[in-house]
Amino acid sequence: MLTETEKKIISLIQDDLPVHPRPYLLLAEKIGIGEEELINTIKSMIQRGLIRRFGATLRHQNAGFKFNAMVVWDVPVERVDEVGRLFSTLREVTHCYQRIKVSMWPYNLYTMVHCPTRERCIEVVEKMAQLSGIKDYLILFSKREFKKISMSYY
Repeated sequence: MLTETEKKIISLIQDDLPVHPRPYLLLAEKIGIGEEELINTIKSMIQRGLIRRFGATLRHQNAGFKFNAMVVWDVPVERVDEVGRLFSTLREVTHCYQRIKVSMWPYNLYTMVHCPTRERCIEVVEKMAQLSGIKDYLILFSKREFKKISMSYY
């Protein structure tokens, strides 16, 4: 399904791209192909559905967002789509997921909020509660990050 060149390209782009004016040129040189071939191959893999997403990951702590919290919300099932879309429009919210409720844990909407201060995180969550009308939630502040990596295929 994948050519050897495609496997090599995936191996390169699953890690951080080089901070350079022409990062694709540097990657292409590593595997002995031209920059245009590398870019065209990536485009082809996207068009064929082999790569579903190609994006950048912001290291929020390095960007000044020192505090983050997972906020779990108990949202009526019939409002999950509405509230999820609403929360997803807020710039401080980086992740928004629906999950299944379980008997001892009634929360079904999960958001990650990133802010420069703890106080600002709380303000944002209070704003979210006010905008949505959802009053049953918990704020779970991160204490320490043990692991954060992207998937590795080759």
